[in-house]
Amino acid sequence: MMSLLGRPDVDAGEVFVNFNQNITSLAVATSGGYSLYSLGSVDSTLDKIYHTKSDELFLIERLFESSLVAIVSQRAPRKLKVCHFKKQSEICNYSYANTILAVKLNRERLIVCLEESLYIHNIQDMKVVHTIRDTPCNPLGLCALSSSSEHCYLAYPGSVTSGEVQIFDAINLHAKTMIPAHDTPLAAIAFSPSGTEIATASERGTVIRVFSSQDGSRLFELRRGLKRCVSIVSLSFSNCSEYLVSSSNTETVHIFRLDRSAAETADHGKQSTDDWMGFLSKTVTSYLPTQVTDVFSQGRAFASVSLPEAGVRRMCAIATIQKQLRLLIASQDGYLYVYSIPSIEGAECQLIKRHDLRLEDHYAMDIKVDSPQTLGLNSGVSIGGAAGVPPSVAGAGAGASGSADGKSTATDKPGGSSSSTSGGGGGGASGSGSAGASYASAVKGDEPVAGGPSTT
Repeated sequence: MMSLLGRPDVDAGEVFVNFNQNITSLAVATSGGYSLYSLGSVDSTLDKIYHTKSDELFLIERLFESSLVAIVSQRAPRKLKVCHFKKQSEICNYSYANTILAVKLNRERLIVCLEESLYIHNIQDMKVVHTIRDTPCNPLGLCALSSSSEHCYLAYPGSVTSGEVQIFDAINLHAKTMIPAHDTPLAAIAFSPSGTEIATASERGTVIRVFSSQDGSRLFELRRGLKRCVSIVSLSFSNCSEYLVSSSNTETVHIFRLDRSAAETADHGKQSTDDWMGFLSKTVTSYLPTQVTDVFSQGRAFASVSLPEAGVRRMCAIATIQKQLRLLIASQDGYLYVYSIPSIEGAECQLIKRHDLRLEDHYAMDIKVDSPQTLGLNSGVSIGGAAGVPPSVAGAGAGASGSADGKSTATDKPGGSSSSTSGGGGGGASGSGSAGASYASAVKGDEPVAGGPSTT
């Protein structure tokens, strides 16, 4: 659901942290390997689901509560591996033309983001079903994929000079809408759990906006600050979509409450006459500059948290833990903070627990691990024709290899621009019926996997 991009952490040797799509687990990668933790009892303990020694990773994504993880290592930054961690086996691996900057997945699609292209895989059999080429230069790999299968949308920057957001339908494989979200380039984007809303922030970092991902209409405008521009690292909706949390390179984390009933009332012009802000907007704002009136109309943070120091990259999420809302802050200096969320606006968030993610003595849940085995789609397929890396080298010892590119076409993007796209499913990977169904069962849940999609 969320990734730390920009990669200054890789050089610094810091901890990589990442929540899964529905905030039920946390992935932590260090120089010695990676661990998966359950968040079900995080108020008191941090239960380790899995740990393995591996090459130093800079990307890891777990698919909900399933046993499937997608990983990219620093040693091979152009290669994506999809693994079944309970069986300690690699399902498949794909090599790309350039460094993988982000990986996103839900139960329908797996997205691989390169600097100037996006690959859309069908997660049921890992075939490339679509390629979006010649996207605006995206060195941070900024993109978002809705966790919803019903509204399975992909979002990515539409410009390098302004904050345009391109929304792409990842199921029907066509551009849906373009949202002119900000005047300056994007810094963070995130979908709501339903996929019907998208939150955006620009490099300026003072205003966060929420739009309808279906028609691009603006729903909320939230003021993060006035005095200084900041670099927003993450945005995340709560599972109930009532709250939005943001973190930046400052020491402060902001929680916003998305009051949809108030927004609907404002849309219909039903502001109370004894509401001071409503009265002000009706009588005074006509005499003030637009910049000032915009500030009056923007929502303020419902609550905030001040952490020990600035300059540390942090991923934030709001989850329901044992029927209580909790703010979770996973920091790249190796800590997970757990806070309560107040019911009254302006009240303080109380620190409940701080977990040290660098410790090795967290309780580990018992897992029955079968003997390691190859799951079929160990294809080592070369995507995009990586220069200097023949398919036989990229997939050495990994079964069949080939190109997964199809015929190229031109697809119009909203706003008059166009990107070169291609359908997938070339000679690389094709799934058989029974094996594909077995692999699909692992995608849907945590059922045993007897074999993955096979290659032809």
